[in-house]
Amino acid sequence: MASKRLAVLTVALLAGCGGGGSDRAAADSLSRDLQRLPVDSSATLSDRAEPGAEPVAQPVASRPKPKPRPRPAPAPAPAPAPAPKILASGTVVPTAIDREISSKVNKAGETVTTTVSHDVTDSRGRVVIPAGARVTLTIAEIHESENKGDKTGKLTLTPTSLEVNGRSYALAGSADALDRYLKDRPTNAGDVAKVGAGTAAGAIVGRVIGGNTKGAVIGGIIGGAVGTQRAIETQDRDVVVPSGSRVELTLSQELAL
Repeated sequence: MASKRLAVLTVALLAGCGGGGSDRAAADSLSRDLQRLPVDSSATLSDRAEPGAEPVAQPVASRPKPKPRPRPAPAPAPAPAPAPKILASGTVVPTAIDREISSKVNKAGETVTTTVSHDVTDSRGRVVIPAGARVTLTIAEIHESENKGDKTGKLTLTPTSLEVNGRSYALAGSADALDRYLKDRPTNAGDVAKVGAGTAAGAIVGRVIGGNTKGAVIGGIIGGAVGTQRAIETQDRDVVVPSGSRVELTLSQELAL
């Protein structure tokens, strides 16, 4: 310690004896160096915080925010149901009979079918019943013509169902066979009996009137002619609807498909 003081004193004397500014600066630097205390470099450094000291918060690395998931697109609104196809009451449906109908063969209660001839459309022009659709009809009544005055005989057809694209629909209406005709039946026992009855009645009347065999013969001839005419006038004739002929259906109720 004494050596240090001596060095300081020496520097001070040199400075006082006329040293320049540079000597004075060097002395000051030397003095500062001499005043520095020695540092113990062997001391162990510790990173631990002193007891009672608050821990220093470490910065936390920021995480990237997750991207929002895209919302699913809303489901498209269902398409509106198409308006039903409707045929008004009174609509006429043209058809053709699939097989012949005859009062000689067919009976009431049987069913027959017809095929729609061409497309039937509604008021908006949409096809409701396409050509080729099948219609089922019931023979409600059928009977041959029994006298000359009957020009048509009896035939009543009733539509009951319509089949379109494999689906069946109830059908209400009436049917008119446009091409039906009457066909003479061959002479039968009933017709012969009519002729015979006329002949016998004429012979009896001729005998009574003429009073002899000649009158009976003449009466028989006249009676036979009358009987033949009666047989002709009352001969049975069958109602016939040829296969492929026209049958018009008229709806009596609205039809919706």
